[in-house]
Amino acid sequence: MTPPLVEVQDLTHTYPDGTEAVRGVSLRIHSGESVALVGANGAGKSTLLLHLNGVLIPQSGTVRIGEAQVAKAALPDIRRAVGMIFQDPDDQLFMPTVAEDVAFGPLNLGLAPEEVDRRVAAALLQVDAAHLRDRPPYRLSGGEKRLAAIATVLAVRPDILVMDEPSSSLDPRARRRLIELLAGLAHTKIIATHDLDLALDLCERTVVLREGRIVADGPTGAIFADDCLLLASHLEKPLRMQACPVCGGAAKCETRPM
Repeated sequence: MTPPLVEVQDLTHTYPDGTEAVRGVSLRIHSGESVALVGANGAGKSTLLLHLNGVLIPQSGTVRIGEAQVAKAALPDIRRAVGMIFQDPDDQLFMPTVAEDVAFGPLNLGLAPEEVDRRVAAALLQVDAAHLRDRPPYRLSGGEKRLAAIATVLAVRPDILVMDEPSSSLDPRARRRLIELLAGLAHTKIIATHDLDLALDLCERTVVLREGRIVADGPTGAIFADDCLLLASHLEKPLRMQACPVCGGAAKCETRPM
């Protein structure tokens, strides 16, 4: 088997207030996988994600991206390999226009202006947002901000996309558009989410976190079919795996709105 693209070994992180957010987590992810991280609030999902591109440096244990270990000296290489899409797009959009935001990463890589322009155009086209290039981010809708934030990451051309609650605050149409976009990206994807239907759509593998520890790791369908596991982890089945509330039948019952 090929070496993992992401390898987390015995990772522990304790915040200054004493909260032990991640407790001895070990995880391997191979190139091309799409992996969902699920769990209740406070389970450790976001803390784990923040270690994958060096926002947090391991206090105990190790995180490796390819052959590079996450440490301060390796951060430039780590952040070229791992693109982080934060839960709130406003954390990533701070320039006067969308195009300038998308150009920010490539410029910081020291690329020539012509190459930066090509990457900006390609990234915006990839997310179907070329029409937003001259718009100020504060004038965008929530869905448009999410697309712009994804473009800022794609312009750097990372191998891995790490996403924290990508569907939060989106209306149904914007959420469906996001799922279709992400499904079309060939990157290795690691998605922390409470949206289990999104996980079912995008991720063949799901990791369940509870109180900072991994309690399950397996095929997404099998994980979400385990009622005892979901109950203990304060999770509910994806809507389309639940029984119809009208007739009690399968989720695809004709009386159930889809």
